[in-house]
Amino acid sequence: MDSAVPHLTLAAPLDGLLGLLSGLVDVARWLLAHWYALALLVAGCWCLTEWVVRRLARKASDERMALELVPTRHFDPGLEEIFRRGVQLARASTSMPWWAPRRTKAVQIRLRADGSSPLRYRIEGPAGGERLLSITPFGPAVTVKRGLPIADKPRKHVVRAEFILRGKPTAPLRDVPLDPDPLQPLVDAVCDLRAGLGDLAELRLDIQRAPKWTLRARRVQLMSDARRRERREAQRAARWLRQDAGGVEDSLGWQLQQLIGSRSAGAGGGRRLVMPPVPRRVEPAEALGKLADDDHLVRVQLLVMCASDTEGRAEARLAQLQAGLDVFGGGSRWAMRGWHLGPWRLGADRWPSRRGFERRWQLGHCQPPRPNWVRLEELTGLLKPPTVHCRLPLLASDLPTFEFGDPRLLLQGIHQGPDGRRRLVATYAAETLFEVGVGKAGGGKTERALAQAIGWAHAGGGLMFVDPHRDSWPRALPFLAHDTLADRIALIDLGAHGPAPQVSSWNPLDMRQGQVAHEVVEATADAFASVLGWDDATAPRALTILTAALAVLVAVNAAACQARRPEDQTTLFHVRALLTDPAFRAAALNGVEGRLDEETRAWWRSVFPTLPVDAFAVVLNPITRLAANPVTRAFLGQAAGVYNIRAAMDTKMIVWVCPGGNGPTDRLITALLARDLLRAVRSRRDAPEAKRVPFRAYFDELITLTGAAPETIAAMFEDFRKYRVHVHGMTQLLARLPGPVRLSLVQNASTLASTAGSQSAIAPITAEWGDQPGPDVVAALDRFDHYMSLTVHGRRIGPVRITGPHLDDVFAAYARPDNAAAFERAARTTAGTAPLDELTTRARGQLDRASAFLTQLAPATAPDSQEKTYK
Repeated sequence: MDSAVPHLTLAAPLDGLLGLLSGLVDVARWLLAHWYALALLVAGCWCLTEWVVRRLARKASDERMALELVPTRHFDPGLEEIFRRGVQLARASTSMPWWAPRRTKAVQIRLRADGSSPLRYRIEGPAGGERLLSITPFGPAVTVKRGLPIADKPRKHVVRAEFILRGKPTAPLRDVPLDPDPLQPLVDAVCDLRAGLGDLAELRLDIQRAPKWTLRARRVQLMSDARRRERREAQRAARWLRQDAGGVEDSLGWQLQQLIGSRSAGAGGGRRLVMPPVPRRVEPAEALGKLADDDHLVRVQLLVMCASDTEGRAEARLAQLQAGLDVFGGGSRWAMRGWHLGPWRLGADRWPSRRGFERRWQLGHCQPPRPNWVRLEELTGLLKPPTVHCRLPLLASDLPTFEFGDPRLLLQGIHQGPDGRRRLVATYAAETLFEVGVGKAGGGKTERALAQAIGWAHAGGGLMFVDPHRDSWPRALPFLAHDTLADRIALIDLGAHGPAPQVSSWNPLDMRQGQVAHEVVEATADAFASVLGWDDATAPRALTILTAALAVLVAVNAAACQARRPEDQTTLFHVRALLTDPAFRAAALNGVEGRLDEETRAWWRSVFPTLPVDAFAVVLNPITRLAANPVTRAFLGQAAGVYNIRAAMDTKMIVWVCPGGNGPTDRLITALLARDLLRAVRSRRDAPEAKRVPFRAYFDELITLTGAAPETIAAMFEDFRKYRVHVHGMTQLLARLPGPVRLSLVQNASTLASTAGSQSAIAPITAEWGDQPGPDVVAALDRFDHYMSLTVHGRRIGPVRITGPHLDDVFAAYARPDNAAAFERAARTTAGTAPLDELTTRARGQLDRASAFLTQLAPATAPDSQEKTYK
C-alpha cells in the first residue's frame, strides 16, 4: 500500500498535462478545420480598429493649423538657426491630443508654385503647435502669418508621386551647402510655370518623430546583419587563407626549401600551422550609422503632385522636380516609389496606391511605406524658405504684363523668362512715383523713357518731356501722330530751326490764372539765383533788388489782368526799365501803391535811392543776355504767353519742351521752366487729392538740367508725390549730379535702372542693390539691356534683367510717319507758336504798352511828384 501512494501522486499531474496537450491538439485541429472563422475574426478586429483609428485621425486632422512664411530679400540664415527650426518642427509634431493616432502627429512643409509666387513656403501642423511655430529662430528676416485654406480648381491632367529613401539605410543624404540655396533646383523646376495653362506643382514633406520601438527593432536587425556579415567575411577569409597555404605547400619550390631545410637542421619538416582570422568586433556607431542615436532623428514622408490643363506639362514638371531632388542624393537618395513597365508607371497614380496617396495628401497623415529615417541635419535645405542665395523667377504675378491703352500700367521693358518666352512687363502707374535711369550714352535710357511716355500718352495720361538736345522729338513724333492726340500735344521748341522759325511764348510773371503773387516772385527769383549761384551769403543785394523789382512787376500784371487788359502785362525784360528808367519806375510804383506791402514800399522809398548805379549790373547782366538772344526775347517777351504748365497738368496735355542747348542762357531758361513747374505743382494744394490728375515729367540729360536748377530738381523728387506728379530722370553719370539731387533721386526712386557703362559710374547704383549684381556684371550688358529694381504692390522687385523696348518693334502698330508733318504743325499750333520776327517785334513794343497802361492806371499823379518820390 505504501509503495502505491507515490505512484498515484506522480500519475495525476501527468494525466493533467496529457489532457492539456490533447485539448490544445483538438483546438488546433478545429482551427485548421475552421480557419476561415479565425480569419474573419482577425479581419473584423482589424477593420474595426482601422475604422476607429481613421475616424480619430480625421477628427485630429480637422484641428490642424497653417502658417505662411514670407522671407525678406536679405534672408540669410545660418546652420544653427535652421537646425533650431527643425527641432521646433519635430517638437510641434507631438502637440496633439492623447487620443490622436500616430499618423496625425506630424508637421508638414508645403512648397507650392501656382503662379501667385515663385515658391510659397507653408507649414501645416497640430493646432497646439501654432504658438511654438509662430516664433521662428529666423527673427525679423521672415514674416510669419496665418495661412488661409487653399482651394484648388480641378485640372485636366494630374500626376502624383511618392518619394522614398533608397540606398544604404544607415547612410545620410548629401550635405548640400547653403550657397547656392538647396532649394534652387526645385525653384528652377517650377520657374517656367504658366498659371494661364493651369500649371501647378506642390511638394509636401511630413516630419514625424521616430517611433522608439520600431527604431530599436531596426537597430537589433542592423546589428545582427552586421555581425552576420562579419562572420561571413571571416569565414571567407579563412577559406582563402587555407587555400593559399595549401597551394604554397604543394608547390615545388616550397618542397625543395623544406628538403634543404630539414637536412641542414637534422630534423624532419611538417606542414605549416594556419591560424584562421577571428571575426572583427562590430562597432555600433559604424553599423548603425545615422540610426545610432535617438537625438534629432525623424521619420519623413515626401509626396509630390503636379497638374496642368495642358497635356504633357504635368509629367514634364514631375520629371523636373525629380531631377531637383537628385541634388540631395548621397549614400542615400530620394527615389520615386513604383515600377516602370514599358510606357506605364505603377505608382501613386495607379491602384492600389492612389487611394492611400489621396487620403494622406488631403488629411496630412504621415504613413510612409518605408521608415524613411533621417536626421534633421540632412533636411537643412528644406527647413527654411528661399534665402538670399536663391535665384527666384519673375512671374506675371510679380511684375504685370503691359497692355496697350491701360492707364493703370506703365511700360518698363521686355523680360525673357526661363523658358525663352518674352513679354512686355510693366509697373503700376500709381506706385511708380519716381524713376532714375543711369548708363552710358546710346545704351537705351532715352529709348526706354520714350516708349514709356508714348504708352502713357496713348493711355490718356498727361506728361511733360524735357529734352535739351531735341533728339527725342523727331524720334517720338511718328508714334504720337494720331488724331486722338492732336488736340493734346504742344511743342515748346526754342531751337528755332528752319528758314522761317516759329517760337511759342511764355511770361513767367503772367497773372491771368490767378496765381499767388509771392509764389510767382519767389519762383522767378529762385530760378535766377539757382543758375547764377546767388545766395544770402554771396549775393544778398542782388537777390533783394531782383525780388523787389519782381514784386512790383507782378503787382502791375495783377492790376492789368484785373482790368481785363492782359496784353498790357509786363515781362522779365521790364526789370531793366524798372531799375534804370525813372519815369517808368515812378509810374509803376504809383500805379500799384495799394498792391504792395508796407515793407516793399519802404524799401523802394528809403533803400533804393541809396544804391549806386553799379549795384544793378549783377541783376541786369543775365536779363540783358536773355534780351540779346532773339529766341529768348521772343519767348519771354510776350505779355500773355501761351505756355501754362498748371493748365497742361489739369487737362492731361502732352508737352514737349526743348530748351535749345546747355549754354548760360539756355540754363537760365531751363531754370525758369523748372522753377515754374515746381510752383505750379505746389499750387495743386488748392484741389482735393482725389481731383489731382496724374501727370508725369520726363527729364532727359539730368546733368544739363540740374546744372541749371539743382535745388529745384531735388525738391521735385521730394515733394511731387504729394500732388500726384511723378518725375522720371535720366543721366549718364550719377556722380556728376549735385549732392542734393543725387540723394533725393536714390532715396525716393520707385524704379532704379542702369544700362552698361564703366564700373566706377555704375557702382553707386549697384551699391543700392547690395552689389547683386555687381558693377562688373552690369558693365558687361548689351545695348538696350538694363538691370532695374521696381516697386510692385509696395514690394521691391529685382534687380532683374530687362531689355529696353525699341520703338520700332514695340510700337510698330502705332507708327504713323505719313501724319508726322501735320501732327507737328498741330503741336506747334496748340503751343501758340508764331514767326520769330513777329514775336520779336511785339516784344520790343511791350514796354510802350505797359507804360501806357500805367499812365491810365494812375492819371492823377504828376510826373514831377513821381520823380521826387521814387528818384
